[in-house]
Amino acid sequence: MAHLSSEHKPLFAPETAASIRLFICAVLSVALMTVDHRQHHLEALRNVLATSIYPLQMLAQLPYAAVDWATETFESRAALLAENTRLRERQLFINAQLQKLTALEAENRRLRGLLESTVNVAAERVLIAELIAVDFDPYRHQILINRGSQNGARVGQPLIDEHGIVGQLSHVNLTTSSAVLITDLSHALPVQINRNGIRSLAVGTGRFHELELPNIPNNGDIRVGDLIITSGLGGRFPRGYPVARVTRVEFDPSRPFAKVFAQPTAALDRVREVLLILDDIPDPSRGEKPAPLPEKSERVAAPPAKR
Repeated sequence: MAHLSSEHKPLFAPETAASIRLFICAVLSVALMTVDHRQHHLEALRNVLATSIYPLQMLAQLPYAAVDWATETFESRAALLAENTRLRERQLFINAQLQKLTALEAENRRLRGLLESTVNVAAERVLIAELIAVDFDPYRHQILINRGSQNGARVGQPLIDEHGIVGQLSHVNLTTSSAVLITDLSHALPVQINRNGIRSLAVGTGRFHELELPNIPNNGDIRVGDLIITSGLGGRFPRGYPVARVTRVEFDPSRPFAKVFAQPTAALDRVREVLLILDDIPDPSRGEKPAPLPEKSERVAAPPAKR
């Protein structure tokens, strides 16, 4: 019995030793925290320990960094292609919008020029019209506009743009009208030289950039660069509108008349909108008749073929 009791005597000794060690560690920890908090004597030791365990921290983060790198580097080709397609479509959309804005800006400039040209229109009423078709026959310079009799259009009414005379209406429907340009081979209008008042006719040559002024004597005072304006004769075109500028004068002593060529001031091959002059034009429905015209002056051709 004495032997058994001696074997079971240190039953609680390990627990007591552990408690003592725990108490000592707690006291030591409190002492270290107090010293560190008040006097910061352990800052250097903390830095050394942090530096020494930094490689271990990096080693622990290495698997996560490797996974992120692999995910970003080896992203699926389908996802990249899809993103590339979306970006390309977005770029095309933006470019299309930019082109539309550029076209609107150009149209705005043209309309503003037309409105500013009305300053030169004294008492005439004007109406803006837009081209909807062009006759591509090289021998017929004719256009179709989106204004008709319901808008007040009548045969013979002149068309202008911001630079000068474009032509005149040759056929009028209810909602559309056909017009012949001043460069058409069948068209001629009374004009005068703005510098000295010499009168003549501006006859179409079939070329958008050239008119001819026949029957000007060789001794006529006409120079390259002279501005040609409407004379107001004939009762169709009001007086004072720019028509063309003289570009070439050929004097032939064997002939009584010089050859004079001029370039229209209006952009006949690029015009998109025109001004239709509504006033001072005779109305056939009320029995009004235009004044007698010179021979071949202001002849009107048949309406253009629609596109």
